[in-house]
Amino acid sequence: MIPLEHWIIVSSCLFAIGVAGVILRRNALVVYMSLEMILNASNLALVAASRYNGNLDGQVFAFFTIAVAAAEVAVGLAIIVALFRLKQTVQVSDVTTLKL
Repeated sequence: MIPLEHWIIVSSCLFAIGVAGVILRRNALVVYMSLEMILNASNLALVAASRYNGNLDGQVFAFFTIAVAAAEVAVGLAIIVALFRLKQTVQVSDVTTLKL
């Protein structure tokens, strides 16, 4: 069985990569994928801690996080598509206002 520390290290690395993607990248799709990576890193930590403790609380929280992330995907991609149709770009730095 893999120790909890290894799962937390992997989760921390995924979280750090996601944060770096949000901070450093300017493409809205890449930023969005980085946010999803952050959510998946938290899910991994929740499930690992849940398995280590022997209860299902973390797995239940991870399930709800996945459900919220699915709704976020639908809304977020719709916003990105609408932004592309309006401004003809998905670069975050090119879109500075929300006005038409």
